[in-house]
Amino acid sequence: MKLCRRASELAGFQGTVGFVPTMGALHEGHLSLVKKCRETCDTAVVSIFVNPTQFNDPKDLANYPRTEEADLALLDAAGVDFVFAPSVEEVYPTPDTRVFDFGGLDRVMEGEHRPGHFNGVGQVVSRLFEIVKPDRAFFGEKDFQQLAIIRYMVAQLGLPIEIVGCPIVRDADGLARSSRNTLLSPEHRAAAPHIYAVLSDAATSLRGRVSVAEAKRIIAERIDANPLLETEYVEIASASTLQPVSEWGAARGDLRCFVAVHAGDIRLIDNVAI
Repeated sequence: MKLCRRASELAGFQGTVGFVPTMGALHEGHLSLVKKCRETCDTAVVSIFVNPTQFNDPKDLANYPRTEEADLALLDAAGVDFVFAPSVEEVYPTPDTRVFDFGGLDRVMEGEHRPGHFNGVGQVVSRLFEIVKPDRAFFGEKDFQQLAIIRYMVAQLGLPIEIVGCPIVRDADGLARSSRNTLLSPEHRAAAPHIYAVLSDAATSLRGRVSVAEAKRIIAERIDANPLLETEYVEIASASTLQPVSEWGAARGDLRCFVAVHAGDIRLIDNVAI
């Protein structure tokens, strides 16, 4: 495995290039993306870069877990060929002032509650694509809205990159794997699986039996029944357009339920098909 700090060091790729962008603090969810990359591509490239432009809260940026030494050991064991772990100056030699139009995908859910977040995602992912020039890039469905936005951006920019979405990886108790999970206190870690328990039950018990508005109210109420959890939002939206629906039959295709929940100081997101 070759560790590269500068873009100029990323050389010698063979065949089909697969790319997994990460912000480090790696877990089994990331490694599932790496495994898919290794299975379908000749060269596997992983980036580790905590991107400052996608954080609208400086405290969140400062507190984001950084575990590079452990990350590199995991990636080496996983058979990664190249790791790109650049400085901010390497990714952004000049300030990135680009503003993206994501066709409204960024104005709901996470975009509504984290202003500017997805523009920062667009900036960093497009820059990394420019540097790595992959044939395929792999993203997890836990960040389902991000996945949709990246697909839109790639099509909009006409980039010859296949975006591969990979299923959510969960702990045995149902909690979606996230780098932020390491920041949970023991009490909040024990409470957090309640989020998925509520969502998975709602996915099979609510559609068509109560109104969409009532379903959202019930989901939030059930999550908040645990005193260590506080729902920020519940949304039921089209899986293809991400636009919220007010009636079960209002959208063609699949629907998904999206939530953001505070477990103490840590903000967790999850989603399920419903």
